[in-house]
Amino acid sequence: MSHKRIPKRKAAIAAGSVAALGAAAILLPNANASQDGSSTTAAPKTLKATDASNLASQLQNLLGDAFAGSYYDSGTQQLVVNVISGEKNNVVVQAEKAGAKVREVKNSLAALKAGAQTLKADATIPGTAWAIDPKTNKLAVTADSTVTGAKWDRLTSTVKSLGADMATVKKSSGTFKTKVSGGDAIFAQAQGGTVRCSLGFNVKASDGSPAFLTAGHCGVAAKQWSDSETGQPIATVDQATFPGNGDFSLVKYDDPNTQAASEVNTGDGKTVQITQAADATVGETVFRMGSTTGLHDGQVTGLDATVNFQSETDPGGVDTVTGLIQTNVCAEAGDSGGSLFTQDGSAVGMTSGGSGDCTAGGETFFQPVTAALQATGATLGDGGAGVGAGAGAGDQAGTADPSASAGDQAGGGDAVGGGDQAGTADPSATASDGAGDQSGAGVGDQSGTGAGDGSSSLTGSQ
Repeated sequence: MSHKRIPKRKAAIAAGSVAALGAAAILLPNANASQDGSSTTAAPKTLKATDASNLASQLQNLLGDAFAGSYYDSGTQQLVVNVISGEKNNVVVQAEKAGAKVREVKNSLAALKAGAQTLKADATIPGTAWAIDPKTNKLAVTADSTVTGAKWDRLTSTVKSLGADMATVKKSSGTFKTKVSGGDAIFAQAQGGTVRCSLGFNVKASDGSPAFLTAGHCGVAAKQWSDSETGQPIATVDQATFPGNGDFSLVKYDDPNTQAASEVNTGDGKTVQITQAADATVGETVFRMGSTTGLHDGQVTGLDATVNFQSETDPGGVDTVTGLIQTNVCAEAGDSGGSLFTQDGSAVGMTSGGSGDCTAGGETFFQPVTAALQATGATLGDGGAGVGAGAGAGDQAGTADPSASAGDQAGGGDAVGGGDQAGTADPSATASDGAGDQSGAGVGDQSGTGAGDGSSSLTGSQ
C-alpha cells in the first residue's frame, strides 16, 4: 500500500532527504597566535543557528576540557562559548578567530555532569527535571506541581548540597507527563483504548524499507499504527526506546512501496522542505508541529536534559528519560512524536513530554533526531510524492497561513475551521509586511506564538 491511500489531512509531518548533521561549510580557520605570542581578538561573527551549532561542535573538540558549553545569542546572532576561568591559550585564540564570543566561567562541563549524577542518585523524583544551562553555567532544576512536602524538601536539599554556584531550582505550575493521550495524526489500539500520537519524520530503515520516527512512549504503548482511528494498521513498530536513554521509535510501513515526502506540513496546504538533521543549540529558535496544537515556536533552553515522568503503568514508579532537548515551546496531549525543526529546514527533535499547555505555556522536552537516527541506523527519507504532499487546508484547523504576511496574521480566525484550534501566528512573516492582526481567534487564544514580529522566518511552499 502506498502513501496515496493515506488522507492528506493525516499527513502531519514528513522528512528530509539528507542525513548529514549540517550543511554549513567548515567554519574554523587555521588560526594561530603570532610568533611573538601576541594575538588580535577577532570580532564575533554573525551566524545562522545551524552554522553556530557546527562551529560549537568543532570548538568543543579543539578546546577539550577547557570547553564549558556554548549557546546561540539570537539577538546578536553570535555563538557564545564558555571556557574555564583562567584558560587563555592558543586554542582560545583560535576560537575567537573562528568567530565565537569567548566567555570565562567557573563550572566545567565535568563538574556540571557530576552534579547531574548527584541529582540522579539522590533526587530521582517523579515530576522533576534538570539540564545544563550554558547561559548561567549552572544546572537548571525544575519541579512540577506534584513535587511537594517531603519530596520538595528532598529535592531542594540535594540542590543546596551542590552549592549556590552549581544549580538553581524552580517550580512549574503544570505536571510533567508524556503527550500521548490526544491528537489526530496516527492511531493505535492499546489495552486502555485508543492511543493517539503525531508522526515525526519519515526515514529509511537500515534495510532500505520506508519507515517513520515518532516518540518512544508511543511505540511502547502500541505495536501497530493507523492513519485513522478506525482504520486498518499501516505501520508496525520495529524499535522502541522508553524510558532510559531516549524517547524514540522506528515504525516501518507495512507496504514496502510506500513513498515518503521530504517536508513538514505546517497547515493550510503549506509545507516546508526538511533537508538535513541537526543538533540543537541553546538559544536558537525552533518550530514544533503537532497533531493537536499545530505549529508553535520558541527557544532551546537546555541540552542533555533528564526528565522524571510519573509512570503511567506503575502509580508509585518513575520513568526517567535522559539525553533530551529542553525548550520553552508549548505542547499538549497528542503532540507526542511531532517534529521539532528550524527555519532553515533542519530536523532537530521529536516531542517527548513536558508540563503546561499552549495557553499557560510551560517546558517541553524533545528527543534529538540525530541520536535517534544513530541508534536505529535509519536515514532521513529521500522524498517523493506521498504522505506530506499537498495537505488539505481545512485539516490543520486554526493554523495561520505559513506564507502569509504579518498583516494577515489573524491566527485561527483566518484559517479554515479556525474555531477548532487556537490561532498560531505566521512563522514565515517578514518585518516589512507590517504588524497586522495577530489576535488568534481559536480556543485558548494562542496568539503571538509564531514570529509575529518577523524575527523568525519560515518559508513555506504549496
